[in-house]
This record gives sequence, structure tokens and C-alpha cells, in this order.
Amino acid sequence: MMQNVHLAPETDEDDLYSGYNDYNPTYDTEELENDTAFQQAVRTSHGRRPPITAKIPSTAVTRPVATGYGSKTSLASSMGRPMTGAIQDGVTRPMTAVRAAGFTKAAFRGSAFDPLGQSRGPAPPLETKNEDSPEEKIRQLEKKVNELVEESCIANSCGDLKLALEKAKDAGRKERVLVRQREQVTTPENINLDLTYLVLFNLASQYSANDMYAEALNTYQVIVKNKIFSNAGRLKVNMGNIYLKQRNYSKAIKFYRMALDQIPSVHKEMRIKIMQNIGVAFIKTGQYSDAINSFEHIMSMAPNLKAGFNLILSYFAIGDREKMKKAFQKLIAVPLEIDDDDKYISPSDDTHTNLVIEAIKNDHLRQMECERKAMAEKYIMTAAKLIAPVIESSFAVGYDWCVEVVKASQYVELANDLEINKAITYLRQKDFNQAVETLKMFEKKDSRVKSAAATNLSFLYYLENEFAQASSYADLAVNSDRYNPSALTNKGNTVFANGDYEKAAEFYKEALRNDSSCTEALYNIGLTYKKLNRLEEALDCFLKLHAILRNSAQVLYQIANVYELMEDPNQAIEWLMQLISVVPTDSRALSKLGELYDSEGDKSQAFQYYYESYRYFPSNIDVIEWLGAYYIDTQFCEKAIQYFERASLIQPMQVKWQLMVASCFRRSGNYQKALDTYKDIHRKFPENVECLRFLVRLCTDIGLKEVQEYATKLKRLEKMKEIREQRIKSGRDGSGGTRSKREGSAGHESGQNCSASSKGERLSAKLRTLPGTNEPYESSSNKEIGKCRCPHPVPMGTADLKKTDASYVDPLGPQTERPKTAAKKRVEEEDFADEDLGDYLLPE
Repeated sequence: MMQNVHLAPETDEDDLYSGYNDYNPTYDTEELENDTAFQQAVRTSHGRRPPITAKIPSTAVTRPVATGYGSKTSLASSMGRPMTGAIQDGVTRPMTAVRAAGFTKAAFRGSAFDPLGQSRGPAPPLETKNEDSPEEKIRQLEKKVNELVEESCIANSCGDLKLALEKAKDAGRKERVLVRQREQVTTPENINLDLTYLVLFNLASQYSANDMYAEALNTYQVIVKNKIFSNAGRLKVNMGNIYLKQRNYSKAIKFYRMALDQIPSVHKEMRIKIMQNIGVAFIKTGQYSDAINSFEHIMSMAPNLKAGFNLILSYFAIGDREKMKKAFQKLIAVPLEIDDDDKYISPSDDTHTNLVIEAIKNDHLRQMECERKAMAEKYIMTAAKLIAPVIESSFAVGYDWCVEVVKASQYVELANDLEINKAITYLRQKDFNQAVETLKMFEKKDSRVKSAAATNLSFLYYLENEFAQASSYADLAVNSDRYNPSALTNKGNTVFANGDYEKAAEFYKEALRNDSSCTEALYNIGLTYKKLNRLEEALDCFLKLHAILRNSAQVLYQIANVYELMEDPNQAIEWLMQLISVVPTDSRALSKLGELYDSEGDKSQAFQYYYESYRYFPSNIDVIEWLGAYYIDTQFCEKAIQYFERASLIQPMQVKWQLMVASCFRRSGNYQKALDTYKDIHRKFPENVECLRFLVRLCTDIGLKEVQEYATKLKRLEKMKEIREQRIKSGRDGSGGTRSKREGSAGHESGQNCSASSKGERLSAKLRTLPGTNEPYESSSNKEIGKCRCPHPVPMGTADLKKTDASYVDPLGPQTERPKTAAKKRVEEEDFADEDLGDYLLPE
């Protein structure tokens, strides 16, 4: 085994640096200047290359291998072809391996080494774009058309419909210019049809958005009739929509059906929507059987809420009870395709999971789900309220059936709302007892439903002025749901009715803290501040409410009234002007404006608004009295007659108006008519002293024989008046003497004296209230304490029971007595300075 083992001789020592100079001579760059083959290759690399020939094995030329000591040997090519730079048959092979470094081209053989090409000078300038060429013009114009279409769409999305239409028209004009230029340059086959379709479609859409339906239809016709455009038949749906807006239902149905024929069956959703439009158009034309066919097909293929609701409407129109029930059950069974609310409840204390749930709890998807669920509940509630009174013998039985169906579905929570609507239906039928009984059933339900029912019960008892019951149920509603703003508002109303305005304000404030959009609470707190004479705070509340309800007549009137109470008539007039712009036919607002202008001394403006108020409501005594007095002051007594005659018709037992009519006849010089009028007044009111005095005066002036009769009656009435005054005076003196005589007596005698005294005082007061001989009979006053004048008085509790809203409080407080104008004083006092009627003497 050891025969193949050779031991190194001990005399040889290892050379540690041997082998470092042994390397491939190809990488020897220091001896390149002495390498003849390399120099020859460099000098001939820019020359003409020999033609490519087949591989010749014998042409391989060896070169000496270079060593570290300068020895060089030629290397043969691995493919058998000459190496680069090798000389074969007197021809030098060019160097191709260094072409990328700039060694491949040279003007002549033997040129200097210039790998960067610096000897060739700078590069030529770039070729300039020819903007005047037809192709470039077409390209720029096409770009401009696309930009105009985009700007038109953006303007439409921003709501600027006019700008969108202008951009669309401009795009259409430029597109026609583009087509003409393309026809001149290229063949018609190269025209951009997609751009033409885009421009026409956008133009038609903008016409339709601007209600220019004729132009939109014409543009759509251009697209539809052009066979070059593919799938243009679908636009007949848009044409059908335009005809539907124009109420041309027959044409709308025609175009919908044409579009339906051109849409393949694979586009199922599109076909369902078109069929739904066809059904709606049939309902509009009264063809309920055809509409039922369309909606039945939709509910069998792809049921949805709108189709189900429209199907119920169609069956309701033809009165088919059983089909209404089946359609309601189909509507209930429509899947919502939304997730359960349980996924938004955190199952553990994991921080990461809780953060994710918080992030998705109110995102756009969640909002869309809530909107879809709210829409479904709206359709179901409306359908139930529609069919419940007609599907059974009575509406109560119908509601019970709907409630049972809803309880067996995914909308269990709607059953309680249907019960509340049942109570509201009882209210509409004036069956208050049944309504109350139905609402009382919710006292044992969960807190939300109990609060809603108690709120409505409080509202009902409040309307019936049973404030104790209203307060009790308001407390129940608040205890069930402390964050219910309607319950808090109703509780504040009951406290307001009892006169505790400070406490009422606290309840209204709490309702506003729970729901800042509760306009009823904000309105009522303004009224409360006005009751407390905190006018600045009341004005602040009403101005905030005006920012929310811009066109509310009640709010505008309250602001004007507060400014009037603050003695700022100019601001009051300004807000009343805004009020009559909202309700121009409100006679109360117009009369209030006339009153303010009259207090400012502007008689002409006052007359204008009083006259407008009279035109809209000719039965307002205050307005009639002012107009009559105005014509008397301006010496147009003939025109004042018609107003006082109307006042006498409204208050036939008020002698003042008939006396004013006779006075106007006398002032205008028509004495005979005045005499006839006074005689008529005397027949109706024989004990009226003023009428007898005028009769005596007129008969004396005219020289009639009846003067003696009227004078005798006048004397008798004056004596009766004196006797009555003496009795009243003696009764007062007698009761006073009796009291003084019996002072200091025993306790029981003192009590008897007090009783007698109070009886005498009541008798004296009753006598004093009797009309005197020179006073007209008085009718009931039209100015009641606590009643207000408002353009549209807001009653206690104008809330919608369906929404369990709270009620308003009476908008104004007790009316303060306003100073009468000079014209009214003159009418009431009969101040005729040129006649002294009391100095007439009766003949013996």
C-alpha cells in the first residue's frame, strides 16, 4: 500500500510565496504596449470587417502565453475561429467584443483611440415638433373635447347645471369640427366613434338635468337611430324616464318595453329595474292589473322592498283583501342582506378587537345598513297602516293581524309601533277611551315603548286640560327614559300650565341637552322666558329657532312680538314684513303691522295694512272700527258707513255701531236717512238716551210733530236715571251706616254684620254694572284675558303622536291693554264738539 506514497525530500523547503506570479496572461495589462497582436487588433478594429465565413478548424492560430517574465503565447479560440485582432491571410479580424466601448467605428484605419467619440463634435439638436401638422391639430382638438366633457360632468356633480350644459354644448361643437378635420385628412373609417358617442350622451344627459326634455329626446334619437353605435338601444330607458317625467305614460311604457327587448337576459338586474319602471307607469295610468303582473314577476324573480310595496298598493287599489295579505307577507319576507348588530358588540376585553369594532361601528357600510333597515321599516309600517283598516271587518282586527305577522318575522320590534299607530287611529276616529286603553297596555312593556306610550298619554290628557293626569304620565315617561326629549318637553308643559315657569324652563333645558334639535323645547323655553319678562333671553331662543326653521310663521311672529315688548317698533315692523312674505294672507299679521305704523304716526301705511287685513278677514271688529274712524277723520263719512254697517251685522246687540251709521248719514247731509236710522235704533233700543237726543234734535230742525213724543220719552228716561243713581247712593250710605252702627258687637253679631255688608256690596256692585240711560248696551268683550292674537295660534300640543313628539305651549301670554288711538277714542266717546245736545229744554 505504501508503494504509491511518495515522501517529500527533507532537503526541499516550502516556498511560502510561490504561485503568486502565475496568472492568465490575458489579464496582463502592463505588457499591452509590447503585445504585437493586441496593437494590431486596436489599429484595425475600426476598419472594414471581413465577410462572415464558415467555421474553419485549421484557422486557429496560437499565440504565445504571457508569463510574469514577459513571455507571451497566442491563445486559440474555443470555437475554432480566429481570435479578435488575429491576422489571417493578411486580413486583420476586427474587434467586436469592445463595440459598446466605442471601438467599433472609425473613419479610417489607424485612427486615434477615441472611445467617447469626442472627435465627432456635439450631438445634433432634437427634431422640433411640427404643431402645424394636421395630425397634431387633430390630437390637440381631441384632447380638448375630452377635457370639456370631464368639466361638464364635474359641474353637474357640483350642482351647477347651467355650466355643465354650456360645457357639453362646447364639447359638441368642437367634436363636429374634429370630425370634419378627420374626414379631410384620413378616411371616414378612422373617425373616433367612441368620442362621438360620449359627447352626444353627455349632452343629452345635461339637457335632461336642465329640464330641457325636447332637446334631450332629440339628442337621444340621434344616438339610437345611428346603427354604428353598439348597445345604443339601452338609452331608450333614459327616453322612457323623460316621458315619465312629462307624464306621457303610454310613450314611457313603449320605450321601456323597447329597451327591455334589446337587453339580453344575462343582465338580470337591469331587466328587473326596467320592469319596475313599467309597473310604476301602469299604476300612474290606472292599469292596476298590468302593474300587478309586472310586480308579481319581480317578486318571483328578485324580490325587493319597492316592488313589494308597489304590489300592495296595486292590490289595495283593486280591493283584493286576500292578495293584500299575501303581498304583505311577501314584503315581510324580503331579505335585507345586512349583518346582525351583534357583531358590533365586543365579545371580550381584547383591546385590538375593541378598536376594530369602534372603527366599524359608524363607518359608511354601517350607515348604509342602517339606511336600508330604516327604509324597510318605513315600507312595512306604511303598508300595515294602509291595509289594516280594509283587510278585516274592523281596523282593530286588521291591526291585530298585521301585528301577528310582524311578530313572526325579523321585524319584531315594529309590532309595538303598530300598536301605537292603532291608538292613533282610535284618536282619528274620536274614540279617546279606546286610544287611552290601547296606550295603557304598554305600561308593562320595555322602557322604550313604555316611554313612548306614556308620552302620548301625557299629550292626550294635556289636550283635555287634565293637567294632573298629564303630569303623572309625563313623570312615567321621564322615569322610563330620562333621555327622551319629548317626555321632558311634555313634563315642562304641565309645569308651565301650573305657572311654575322657572321649573318649566329647567325641563326644557334638559330636553335640549338630550337632543339639541328638539325645536319644541327651544320654542317653549322662549315662551317661558317671555313670561318671566327675560326678553333678551327669549329673543335669543327665537333667533336660534329661526336659524333652524327659516320659514316658520310662529317663530317670526314671536320675534316681532318680543321686539314690540322691548319697545323697538322698527325691528318689530321688519320681522312682521318677513312674516307676511311667508303668509301674505294672514289678517292678524297685517292688522298688527297697521297698528305699529299707526302708533308711529304713519297713517297712510297703517291704512294700507288695515285695509289688506279687512280684505282677507272682514269680520275683525278692531280693524273695522279703525277703518271707519279713519274715514271720519279724513271727512269721508259716506265710505265709513259700509264699515259700521258690517260691524252692526257682526254685533247686532251693540248699539254703538248703529249710532255711528246714523251719525255718518247726518254728517254727510242725508238727514232723512239719518232720521230713519235713528227711528230704527229707537225701536230696537227704546231706552237708549243718545238715540232719543238725536231724534229730538233732528225732529226739531226738520219741524216734525214727533218731537213732543220723543222729548217726553227722553225726560222720562232721564228721571229714571236720576232715581237709579239716588238708589245706588242711598244703598251705599245705608250699608255704611249699618256697619258703623253695629261696630263693637259680639263675635257672632260681627259675623252677621259682615254677611249683611257683603250682601249690600254685592247688590251695589250689581246695580253699578247695569247700563245707564246714556250708555249703550254692551255685548261680550272680544278681548279675553290670557288669549293672544297670533298669525297662526299654536295650540297646546301640536305634536305628531306617531313620532311621540312633544307639544307646543300657547305662543303668547296674556294680552296687555294697549292705549287706544285717537280715532278709536273719537268713535267711542262720540265727541261732536259742534253740537251741545244736553242743553235742549223740553216744552211745557
